[in-house]
Amino acid sequence: MKIAVAKETLADEKRVAASPETVRKMIALGAAVVVESGAGTGASVTDDAFKAAGAEIVSGDDVYAGADVVLRVRAPSADQVSKMKEGAVLVGMLSPYQDTALLDVYAEKGVDAYTMEFVPRITRAQTMDVLSSQANLAGYRAVLEAAQVFGCGFPLMMTAAGTVPPAKVFIMGAGVAGLQAIATAKRLGAQVSATDVRPAAKEQVESLGATFVMVESEETKADETAGGYAKEMSDDYKQKQAALVAETIKKQDIVITTALIPGKTAPVLVTEDMVKTMKPGAVIVDLAVEQGGNCAVAKPGEVADVGGVKIVGLPNLPSRIAVSASALYARNLLAFLTPLIDAETKALKIDSEDEIVKATCLTKGGKIVHPQFTGA
Repeated sequence: MKIAVAKETLADEKRVAASPETVRKMIALGAAVVVESGAGTGASVTDDAFKAAGAEIVSGDDVYAGADVVLRVRAPSADQVSKMKEGAVLVGMLSPYQDTALLDVYAEKGVDAYTMEFVPRITRAQTMDVLSSQANLAGYRAVLEAAQVFGCGFPLMMTAAGTVPPAKVFIMGAGVAGLQAIATAKRLGAQVSATDVRPAAKEQVESLGATFVMVESEETKADETAGGYAKEMSDDYKQKQAALVAETIKKQDIVITTALIPGKTAPVLVTEDMVKTMKPGAVIVDLAVEQGGNCAVAKPGEVADVGGVKIVGLPNLPSRIAVSASALYARNLLAFLTPLIDAETKALKIDSEDEIVKATCLTKGGKIVHPQFTGA
């Protein structure tokens, strides 16, 4: 069995889908591993490091030739899919909601595609959860991006020349990214508050030393989808929450928004009018900018300025901490791949009825099979 690790081609993508550690473990499972030359450069992993782990280094599109399994961070292009063999297994964060047309490309080529974002949040899949591993780092990085733009320090400083007050940081969304943002801001000495539509998040927020801000209602009692994600709330609830948030935002130095709804445009949490109530020098970091943005005036790839308020719209924050993000992502892929390899034959043996396989499989046998995209 041949496993290929392809180089990412998107301009802002520095991560790689394997590490020397996971290459060694894939070889121990009985696989031959090929790595595209330069695949690990953005994550500070050299070709020599992959070679020392036992991988063969190949050039360009040769990585796809004869590969039984292709590992990627992001979705390949249609041209790259065309170079895969029929029956190849493609695994990565394939963004099927954003790249729906690629599903037809996978099916037409006969590639069996598995998207890691759809790994169910069940106990045995925790080590495969790429959304958690990458969001954790994104939350951390968001605070660092805010600190770089913010013109003041984070902690309370008492000096002979006077006192510098602590920064006031407001985190919108207390999922994995939000909780890590809270923890990071607290470690830097900020005064932190946070909001979430889920009452269950209150205990987690307060355990990190932050203040919880939320409109409580009957609606919030049924606050999560079966997959463990926050669900979209009613318009009435959104209006009440927006009013509370508007009052809270006026007092903040830094706001970090993290709200995402799978398969949908990110909800707008911070309107332009709210931004205009903030004081000059304040900073907003929008982690949802790639899916439309939680801040109405965020611009993908830019640091916008509205009345002196800086809105950081940098996409793909995990890629800005690529060494750690790649190491964790590679382990997620290894955990996903290991049960699919037969211990005796060293070949792929995929149980189509397995809960994790069913949840992640987009195309199989030349057909689109995931119910989200078949209308089933």
